[in-house]
Amino acid sequence: MAVVVVGGQARKIGKTGVVAGLIAGLPERRWTAVKITDHAHGELDGAYIYKEHERGPETDSSRYLAAGAARSFWVRMPHGELEAGMPRIRELIDGAENVIIESNSVLEFLEPDLVLFMADATIAEFKKSALLALERADALVIPEDATLRDDWPVARVLLEGKRRFGFQPPQYVTAELAQFVSQQTSVRR
Repeated sequence: MAVVVVGGQARKIGKTGVVAGLIAGLPERRWTAVKITDHAHGELDGAYIYKEHERGPETDSSRYLAAGAARSFWVRMPHGELEAGMPRIRELIDGAENVIIESNSVLEFLEPDLVLFMADATIAEFKKSALLALERADALVIPEDATLRDDWPVARVLLEGKRRFGFQPPQYVTAELAQFVSQQTSVRR
């Protein structure tokens, strides 16, 4: 089983597009897809895990199924309580052929085979949880012809030392990126 994590600097940056694109581009992997989100205290009482059944554009987890995922889950956790929910998440992915997870925070508790990091210089926001994802990233997925920002709260060397794959929305996954993921995860299967 290969585990791929897709993280990113901010919300609405294209992480779901990358996950769905990889699922569609590598259908032989029979992906189990997991979206992990955290919410402010008081919004949730413990972990909420929803197994998606619908294929369509309505939710990120339904987009995963529409792209061809074998199974898709949406895990909602109270902010700061992901560690407590990890046993349940591990149960979800146990026995899966391959797993793709959309999350930054899961990297605190999981050692994936491959980490992709979404960055966009037109967005100033840089979530705190994104710092760990960037450190652990094997490759950056960035808009075509993007430049790096000097005002991001990261060491520039973290950005410059990474392999880069460009994209142009709505096409977030190129053949080159799909091939990279296939090669990197085939070795670990």
